Amino acid sequence: MSSHPDLNKTFHQVHDHTPQQPDDEGKSYGVDHYVQQLHETAEKLRQDHANRGDVKMLSVALRELRYCLKVFARYRDRRQVTVFGSARLTADDPSYQQCVDFSRRIAEAGFMVITGGGNGIMEAGHLGAGRENSIGLNILLPFEQHPNSVILGDSKLMHLRYFFTRKLLFVKECEAVALFPGGFGTLDEGFEVLTLVQTGKSHLFPIVMIDAPGNDYWRHFLRFTQDVLLARKLISAEDLSLFKVTNSVEEAIGEIVNFYRVYNSMRYVHGDLVVRLNRAISDATLTKIRAEFGDIIRSGTFELRKALPEESEETTLADLPRLVFRFDRHKLGRLRQWIDVVPQV
Repeated sequence: MSSHPDLNKTFHQVHDHTPQQPDDEGKSYGVDHYVQQLHETAEKLRQDHANRGDVKMLSVALRELRYCLKVFARYRDRRQVTVFGSARLTADDPSYQQCVDFSRRIAEAGFMVITGGGNGIMEAGHLGAGRENSIGLNILLPFEQHPNSVILGDSKLMHLRYFFTRKLLFVKECEAVALFPGGFGTLDEGFEVLTLVQTGKSHLFPIVMIDAPGNDYWRHFLRFTQDVLLARKLISAEDLSLFKVTNSVEEAIGEIVNFYRVYNSMRYVHGDLVVRLNRAISDATLTKIRAEFGDIIRSGTFELRKALPEESEETTLADLPRLVFRFDRHKLGRLRQWIDVVPQV
């Protein structure tokens, strides 16, 4: 028999059931419930005799996330676009200049711009959007890194020690992602965003990959995706709809703005996908949707509904019409296609 007292105890998983079960999705716990869970988790670290390094990492991550969420909460009434790209590009680079143009025009469309807060494409994003419309998530690195002059000293500039907390905020807080050419970090961020959307671990939003006129950085990515990933059946054809490659700022802006012309947001309730719409759709549109997108439904059909009781805490969305259906969660690419079609029918 082991001398370690914990080895003979039953090991309890954090999730002892599938988190996406309908019964779980319908539950709505208050803030106090989750704060109590945080207290319990912290105490269990002591009981587990967790080492100092692990506890310090969790403590720093939690404190930084709490502060950042507090800052972002001030701007929840505005949609935001996360911009990724190389910190090495200079102001005379065509992609830098295109990012300035993109960010200026997306800010004019009512969006704020989130970037890493450093130089290159990050600086271009803030320069185009302007200080008032810019949010920065600066990473603390072993070598010296200064925030760009646009966001320096602004209360919307946040500093994070870990990439994983920074990446969480980049995706959680945005309603679109714009990718410009970059190195390992940009590709890492781009693939992670695609993975989160493809698997339904993130809310659905437009992803645009923007090349300067005459440049082919993202065309190479698209070619690799089609000729290798799709050809070898490592992704589905519908997954290509999760992103758009373009060298036109106008087309990139249109991809984002048109996405939210009818679509507002979504959530799951008791296994049903509830899609909130910015405006009502006609009976003819509903009939067309039922005919063309029946393959994304596991059972039943598309139904127009008002706000469900389980959504009562989201008061700002209460008056929006809903489209409710039992969604096949393997069809995120098709759902993205559906959002593109709705404004046109």
